[in-house]
Amino acid sequence: MRAFRKFMTRALLLGIAAFLIVPMVIPFDSSGTKTNIEAAGANAEFATINDINVHIDTEPYSGNKLENVPLFILLHGFGASTFSWRYVMDSMSKQGEVLAYDRPGFGFTDRPTSWSGANPYGFEGNFEILDGLIAKFGADQEVILVGHSAGGSLAAEYARLNPDKVQRLILVAPAVYSNGTGTSWINPLKVIPQIDRLGPFLVREIATSGQDLLVRSYYDQSQLTEEVREGYTAPLQITGWERAFWEFSTAPRDSKLVENLASINQPTLLITGKFDEVVPTANTEKLATEIKNNKLVLVPKSAHLPQEEQPNIFNSEVATWVKETTP
Repeated sequence: MRAFRKFMTRALLLGIAAFLIVPMVIPFDSSGTKTNIEAAGANAEFATINDINVHIDTEPYSGNKLENVPLFILLHGFGASTFSWRYVMDSMSKQGEVLAYDRPGFGFTDRPTSWSGANPYGFEGNFEILDGLIAKFGADQEVILVGHSAGGSLAAEYARLNPDKVQRLILVAPAVYSNGTGTSWINPLKVIPQIDRLGPFLVREIATSGQDLLVRSYYDQSQLTEEVREGYTAPLQITGWERAFWEFSTAPRDSKLVENLASINQPTLLITGKFDEVVPTANTEKLATEIKNNKLVLVPKSAHLPQEEQPNIFNSEVATWVKETTP
């Protein structure tokens, strides 16, 4: 028995030593090989906001109104980028100027691993980027904030906290009743250096699981072409994307939104696929009972990406609502 206890003690000590030492010496090689600028391509647009090179897509106003043209600002969802707005930006430009951007951790925006001030991957850091984009592109304009999925929860909370900066709100399959990632349990572990060191290894599987999420996001699987898959996975070419995604996964996303939905006073369009399972359609229907001044639209034959699966219906509903809510 004494020999067994001695053996177990040694095994435990070796295990602890392995946990403390091995993660700190394992080299990590990113699967990405390009800078974000290279991966974005020669014609990509960027705007420097708070020392972060933010990737943007813009469409100038194409209507015939001479003044008081609004600015649409588009926030994509989890695992997405400006690519997810490709079918709707031209239509929106008939009602106003359009600006879509990649949130930190996604798309082709800078992926910092150190910073001063607010964590750019958390809610506060995202709000500061929105502040900068509005100041740079829409300081003297009405802002219509558009958010999809996890970007919808960001848009809703920002609009609630900044009613002077956001005049109207469009929430597309918004992940309001969750933070859109389900990773809050990881956050406390980041303070352990060994876990933080292993983080990029832990999140690397998102390259595979993200494809599963994309499949669940489509009602009509025939629309999920190889070109679409490549559009969503293109940012994985960026070197260090794993470290940045780990930073995103462990960033603070505390919010008082759910308890204060009734305080959102901006005219709000809620639009989702009739067959959404990622953010269940019932969640958006529930949201319509809590936000005061809203219009709810369920898009037929679509799931979590109505702006991609049914862009004609989506664009028509947005255009109609914009006209209905324009003074």
